[in-house]
Order: sequence, then C-alpha cells, then structure tokens
Amino acid sequence: MSKLIRHIFIILFIVAVSYESFAQVSNQLVPGQRTAPNANTQKKGAMGKRLEAARNRFISKQLDLTDQESTKFWPVYSRYQQELTAVRILKRLNNSSSATNGTEQIDKEIYYESQLVAIRKRYKDAFLKILPPEKVSELYKSEREFNDELIKQLSERSERAGN
Repeated sequence: MSKLIRHIFIILFIVAVSYESFAQVSNQLVPGQRTAPNANTQKKGAMGKRLEAARNRFISKQLDLTDQESTKFWPVYSRYQQELTAVRILKRLNNSSSATNGTEQIDKEIYYESQLVAIRKRYKDAFLKILPPEKVSELYKSEREFNDELIKQLSERSERAGN
C-alpha cells in the first residue's frame, strides 16, 4: 500500500512540475496580472525549469541532433510539450474534481486521453518533417526512459527519507 501511495505521489509531482511550467507560460500570456509570484511559486518554477532542462539535455544526447536538426526541432518540441502539459492539467483537474456524475468524469478522462494521443500523432508528423524516422522513434523512447528514471530517483529519495 505504501508503494502505491509513493507512486501516486511521484506521478502527482511530475504533473505538478509540468503544471508549473505551463502556468509560467500562461502567466506571460494573460494581461493584467495584479500579483507578483511568491517565493514558493518561484521555487517550483525553478524546479520545473531544471527538470525541463535535464529532459532536454537527455533527449539531445540520445538523439545526437545536427545543428540544422536542432534549430528546427527544439521550437516544435517545446510546443509539443506545452500542448501535452495543457491537456494533462485538464485531466488532473477532472480527476481531482468531486463530480457527482461519475459517467461524465469517465467520459472526460477518455476524452483527455484521446487528446493526448491526437497531439502525439500530430507532432509525430511534424517531427518526421525534421528528423529521420529512427530519431523520432528514439525521441519517444528517450522520453519514456527519462520519465522512468525520474520516477525511480524520486522513489529512491522517498524511501531514503522514510516515506
């Protein structure tokens, strides 16, 4: 049971970090913001940026991009991550809501999953215009490897902390 709780915490942590990265982009796009971000938000934002930078370094190393590929790839990949993050946030909000209609919540969950798949399909085509198929395949494998390693490290830290 404690392992299940640990894994849920890790997944929520990843979503929260993704949410924070998306929120920073959203805050830049929303005019008329009245309050300055507090120190806690800045810490989470810094963590999100470090995590994003680590992911990008890992993917860059795995893909061994040429200068020309890199110039075209990273802006597209950034948009791809932003779109995935936006849907993941909506999905998380749906799961955290105490909706009285369970069927509606299930339908939304399935809808968000289909949105994630649609984004991956759309960007697969965009990536294939920039990279050879082998590198696009390696991209998806690298993302999974990075996420798996992140979960593993967070789980180990949690175990060392006695949680």
